[in-house]
Amino acid sequence: MCWGGGEVRLEVQVASGAGNLRSLQGWLRSDPQVRRSATVEVRGSSPRPGEMGTALDVLQLVTGNGWSAASFVLALVAWRQTRPQRPRVEIRRGDTVIILTDCLPEEIERATRALDADEGGEEEQAQ
Repeated sequence: MCWGGGEVRLEVQVASGAGNLRSLQGWLRSDPQVRRSATVEVRGSSPRPGEMGTALDVLQLVTGNGWSAASFVLALVAWRQTRPQRPRVEIRRGDTVIILTDCLPEEIERATRALDADEGGEEEQAQ
């Protein structure tokens, strides 16, 4: 399924620090499909309760021109496979949260379905 019509905003958090986040940003920007249809930026996140300030720990992706959830998830999986420690990846689309840990076929399919859904509201842990 392709995302079409309206703008889609995703936030991606990667375990193991800003180095992995910058690496993922570079990976996604080098993907021809992403370059054509999405903006990928590292942003400061809102502080969590009890924290002050912001941190560069969120990758924001904005797309809406027919780019598919499956392509996005597969790009994340391909990047993750290049990492020595294969970090946990959390994807947010509105209220929907998807966590990639093992990137098994079932996990990839569930993440794609959750991102394709029109309305979120549940946390999906694809393991």
